[in-house]
Amino acid sequence: QVQLVQSGGGLVQAGGSLTLSCTASGRTFSNYHMGWFRQAPGQDRVFVAAITRSGTTTYYSDSVKGRFTISRDNDKSTVYLQMNSLKPEDTAEYYCAADSLLTTTEFRYKYWGQGTQVTVSS
Repeated sequence: QVQLVQSGGGLVQAGGSLTLSCTASGRTFSNYHMGWFRQAPGQDRVFVAAITRSGTTTYYSDSVKGRFTISRDNDKSTVYLQMNSLKPEDTAEYYCAADSLLTTTEFRYKYWGQGTQVTVSS
């Protein structure tokens, strides 16, 4: 089992920045690829970003590419999502996820964080 605990998030004005963190415990963190997803009210949960076990390769949705950065610190068992130039449409509940397989598909992730709210005001 892998437990994922998220922190960060909150309310920010458009154009501002936030960083989300997700710390893992229970298994060797570096064995897992990590992803971030988000779910806006009334919508499905969608892929935001992913990073490989070693952190050498990252993937982004088109909607956040160039504004968000995913990174990880395997010594701290933590993955981060740095969000810059935030827009009101970035408002959502954000979730981190872990799996031994690299994927951008939500249902393939086995372990999930508890979610954290990001609200961007215009």
